[in-house]
Amino acid sequence: MWFLWSMAKTFREWSVEQAVMFPPTVRDFVPEGHLAHFVRDTTVEALDLSEILGAYEEERGYPPYHPVMMTALLLYAYCQGIYSSRRMMKACEERVDFMAVTGMQKPDFRTISDFRKRHLAALGRLFTQVLELCRKQGLVKLGHVALDSTRVKANASKHKAMSYARMKEAEPQLAAIVKEWLEKAEAADAREDEELGVDRRGDELPEWVKSKQKRLEKIREAKAALEAEAQSAAKTVESAKGEGPPENPPKEPADKTQRNFTDPESRIMKGPDGFLQAYSGHVAVDAQSQVIVAQGLTNNAADVTQLAPMVAQIKANTGRQAQELSADAGYCSEANLKELSRRHIRGYVATGRHTHAQGAPAAPRKLKSGTRVALMERKLRRGAHRSRYRLRKQVAEPVIGQIKHCRGFRQFLLRGLAKVGGEWSLVCTAHNLLKLAKVAS
Repeated sequence: MWFLWSMAKTFREWSVEQAVMFPPTVRDFVPEGHLAHFVRDTTVEALDLSEILGAYEEERGYPPYHPVMMTALLLYAYCQGIYSSRRMMKACEERVDFMAVTGMQKPDFRTISDFRKRHLAALGRLFTQVLELCRKQGLVKLGHVALDSTRVKANASKHKAMSYARMKEAEPQLAAIVKEWLEKAEAADAREDEELGVDRRGDELPEWVKSKQKRLEKIREAKAALEAEAQSAAKTVESAKGEGPPENPPKEPADKTQRNFTDPESRIMKGPDGFLQAYSGHVAVDAQSQVIVAQGLTNNAADVTQLAPMVAQIKANTGRQAQELSADAGYCSEANLKELSRRHIRGYVATGRHTHAQGAPAAPRKLKSGTRVALMERKLRRGAHRSRYRLRKQVAEPVIGQIKHCRGFRQFLLRGLAKVGGEWSLVCTAHNLLKLAKVAS
């Protein structure tokens, strides 16, 4: 019955073996106006990649993939929410939009990974070039800029961390174990020579002791690093608060302070779903078009230290300063409000927890009269729901949502503050490219 029906109807010919008369180009696979064409053409025509190209001076060896193509591939992949080099390789083999970017070339995952690592600093600096393209398209107004931060999981488990108190406890225990074994080995030299043979000294450390000794070395190294960081962090935070350096900086960190053995520069931070091993990413977002005009990454959970660097970066990136800036209570301090005043920026910085309906402090706080913080609280309370502070949630938070939820960037792939900083810059660059693409289309 089906056969009779199918014979009565004429279908289009379908043959996977059919050859085409004229060889297709990558533009035939993806329609005009597609993001793949935009990212590829922008990378080729509008970005200065001389820093990356200049790194290739050796004439010998097999010709590498073109650095411009590799850069376009990374930028497009980040725009698509693809960050793993293995997933990029697979996309180059299976997805026609990626073929339109690479010209049907198929770099393997190791090539992609090595290229990203080798040129990470230069790739991170593309942020300012893309921001300049956004400015030329009228996307950067700087009438109001919202500053916010988010915790992004590090490429490390929080269970691979050890607290300072546990370090103080474990160090003498491991040292005693290693010392006891070495004493026994020294006393048994003669007997072990006879048992093990002349080719071995007899006092080699067995694998279990080697691991304990290595762990002891790691603990001592981490313990010393925590002690140094405790004094440095105290000075930084107090300076950002406008209280000057502490008279008696702590000689050692608090017992609960932790250091991770997998990524020592990451930190335990509080996120919306509990504590995680993370870094803190910061973005300053233009209210006109949600373009990121400044970005930064730190391993300091205290946001208060980042307001001054971010407003300085806005000026450096765009050549002018924001007229208004809103930020949550994490950025509030006497020194930061003074910095906004010095730069002639109208600030709307929360001094405490604010209600959604009123945009003002939920309850009056006891603040020293005449201070900048007290004046800011009065300013926000007087403005209520009409206060410009209300723009913070509708400007900065959606951008973080787009990065983490829509494009799935929830964990760094690399380790170390410098490398994850480059990753964060690439993520922010991709965000601005997408905003630019909407205007160009």
